[in-house]
Amino acid sequence: MNASWGEPRSKTVTWYDPMVGARAGAEMSGLDYLRAMLREELPPAPIGGLMSFQPESVEAGDVVFSCEPDESVYNPIGVVHGGLVCTLLDSVAGCAVHTTLPAGVGYTSAEIKVSYVRPVHRDSGKLLAHGWVVRPGRRLAFAEADVRSADGKVVATASSTLLILSTGT
Repeated sequence: MNASWGEPRSKTVTWYDPMVGARAGAEMSGLDYLRAMLREELPPAPIGGLMSFQPESVEAGDVVFSCEPDESVYNPIGVVHGGLVCTLLDSVAGCAVHTTLPAGVGYTSAEIKVSYVRPVHRDSGKLLAHGWVVRPGRRLAFAEADVRSADGKVVATASSTLLILSTGT
């Protein structure tokens, strides 16, 4: 290691068995499932622990997550990697659609288009990601999302198409 790099830094990631929540969620509507996660009655998704996502609010067709990025998600040019922002957008768009689904029905992202508006740094503060359903559906659903910095400025937007997965799909 090069001494000019300074001291190495580390980050501990904690998560719970994802199948505990998945099994419980299969018996609940998407809205009830995500509200149970918000109330910490079910474990959060492992991706949330990895990327420090926190649910803030869950309503039918509308969710908000927060994330306070640190240097561990920087890219080589010294800003937060766009992949973190894209994952945050994908998560809130998908979860917004999930709130509209009955028990036993899931979803997966079919397509996402992200527009980055401004860079994100550690000092951008707490990010708020908002996802909302534009059009629910039985086979496809459409959602939009945005991420805002602590000062309320939009840093990225997304439109997403989600494939609805019925039991046995």
